[in-house]
Amino acid sequence: MGARPGMPTRVLIVDDDSGFRAIARTLLHGNGYAVVAEAADGAEALTTADRLDLDVALVDVQLPDTDGVSLARRLADHDAGLRIVLTSTDPALVTPAALAESGAVAFVPKQELATTDLARWL
Repeated sequence: MGARPGMPTRVLIVDDDSGFRAIARTLLHGNGYAVVAEAADGAEALTTADRLDLDVALVDVQLPDTDGVSLARRLADHDAGLRIVLTSTDPALVTPAALAESGAVAFVPKQELATTDLARWL
């Protein structure tokens, strides 16, 4: 899988807060990314990743049925080409060691999402 030349990067947003998903979708669309799916929990994210060709997953660290670090690891194991960015309102939840173990390419605090150049990871 992975990016296709000339095609927009296909993104899955995983967060249990529909308001945050809407903000992230608007932000990503505004930067030329194609948000092709959203998921409110880990189970929905895994099902979605199985049926869609994705390039990126933006994953909240705190989900109702799992933690985002564990979910990132499962997504990365399923698709080694999937780039995963973890996010949370609490940066202390993701240590450098946890980030490295997760298979994610980066952690971006939610409050910095709008001001961070995501292109280096996405």
